[in-house]
Amino acid sequence: MSIGQFCNRETVIVRNTDSIVAAAKLMRQSHVGSVVVVEDVGGFVKPVGVVTDRDLVLEVLAAELDPETVTIGDLVSYALVTAHEDDGIWETIQRMRIKGIRRMPVVDAQGALVGIIAVDDLLEILAAELGEVAKVMAREQIREEKTRPPV
Repeated sequence: MSIGQFCNRETVIVRNTDSIVAAAKLMRQSHVGSVVVVEDVGGFVKPVGVVTDRDLVLEVLAAELDPETVTIGDLVSYALVTAHEDDGIWETIQRMRIKGIRRMPVVDAQGALVGIIAVDDLLEILAAELGEVAKVMAREQIREEKTRPPV
């Protein structure tokens, strides 16, 4: 199973020059806790960062900065980690664990943004798969009752 099958393709995006107030309003309007920061490259959008609601609180509000003077570009300060849409789920989980990140943009072979995957999404996928594994035990019991009746 590739991560591209499961990523959210309705990604909320902003640009480096956007204000953090605009980004916060966009997060609220879209009911998301993060936005992917992109730049236009050769006819597609390439992710260059992720800004979270936590970034807004810790980097702007807690620092008592004037939100009107801070742009998204001011908050993007670390190297972005992405997943390729053909990467496996386990590979992606391992990369997120090693890097200590909860959200990861998903890109195609050219580096264009195709979606985002979050730990919440992965938990939902894994919970569904574990539910299917649990059904194996019930099916085994039914099969055994039919093929091996009590003596």
